[in-house]
Amino acid sequence: MSDTTAPPRETVGSVRDAYAGRLFPGAQIPTFRNIDRLFPSRPIRRGDTVRPLVVGTGRAFKDMTFESAGQRYDLFDWVSRNRIAGVLVMKDGQRRFEHYEFGNTANTRWMSMSMAKSISTTLVGVAIQQGLIASVDDALVQYIPSLAGGAYEDVTVRHLMLMASGVQWNEDSTDESSERRQVLELQIAQRPGAILDYMSGLPKLAPSGTRWNYSTGETHLVGELLKAATGQWPADFLSEHLWSRLGMESDASWWLESPDGLEIAGSGIAATLRDYGRFGQFICDGGVIDGRPVLPPGWVAEAAGPTDIHGETVPYGYMWWSVAGGDGRYDDGAFSARGIFGQRIFINPARNVVIVVWSARSKPLGDEPICDNDFCNAACEWLA
Repeated sequence: MSDTTAPPRETVGSVRDAYAGRLFPGAQIPTFRNIDRLFPSRPIRRGDTVRPLVVGTGRAFKDMTFESAGQRYDLFDWVSRNRIAGVLVMKDGQRRFEHYEFGNTANTRWMSMSMAKSISTTLVGVAIQQGLIASVDDALVQYIPSLAGGAYEDVTVRHLMLMASGVQWNEDSTDESSERRQVLELQIAQRPGAILDYMSGLPKLAPSGTRWNYSTGETHLVGELLKAATGQWPADFLSEHLWSRLGMESDASWWLESPDGLEIAGSGIAATLRDYGRFGQFICDGGVIDGRPVLPPGWVAEAAGPTDIHGETVPYGYMWWSVAGGDGRYDDGAFSARGIFGQRIFINPARNVVIVVWSARSKPLGDEPICDNDFCNAACEWLA
């Protein structure tokens, strides 16, 4: 008789401890690959056809070495020291290297953290291409009237996506008094509309478009914008226009602020490594599917940054990080989606390279023993 007993369900940690960086590895890793158990989630449905990621040929990736902060490292150093949980390296749309750690597999759905922000703003581009949002220069209150009279009265869609609203925000997820942690508590409470109400009451520190300040709260308003403009939940809009058309292998999932409520646009997507890679390749290709543009002309270049904000060059675009603006290594226009604890979709359009990185570092930020950008930049050179 065969044993049909299901494997034991992994134990996950608390969401507060996860964000604060207070989980030991044995609890952190199962939590990161089971995030859909932390909050109600909505599925992001794949389509009927899977597009295979062909394995490419070239120099053995395991032989690559690179320099970072004056030291020489190899692939094994980077994976071990940076607590890499999964990595996928693609060149010209083909897989050149794929590796998993900590029991993860090609079927594992891993947390995105703030990589979800870049996906959310991409959906704004899709909505503009479809005429559902007229322009990035539209006033936000045109779509979300409840923001009228508050700190977001003068904020445009563009300034929202650039995180240049001028509204007060502290992003430190380890600080229990920060706005970021306050929004997390509202998410834990699961009250519909509570996060929008909180954002509406924040104080204004500077006119819109004059000051850059990283804010996960801004991305929640991107989710509100998408729902208002499209009439669909962001997960359903993502599924219909991207996930089902890009040949994804698996359904993904997206956290909700309340049961059957709005998605947490700044975080909470869980997907497989290869499907993150397919999304990255779509962006690398300029937002085209089967020869048809899904994003407006020039959208990817503008979204990638860097951006001039009131005379200051900021290594940021529409919730994407500009690599060239950040470390000055390349003129290739490389950029990335990033999430705390070391999540990343690195894209170099000039070299047609996409790299997806999952990590399980001990703290949300500042715990990067070997610079991930140095690894990604060196990978581009190695694959040339």
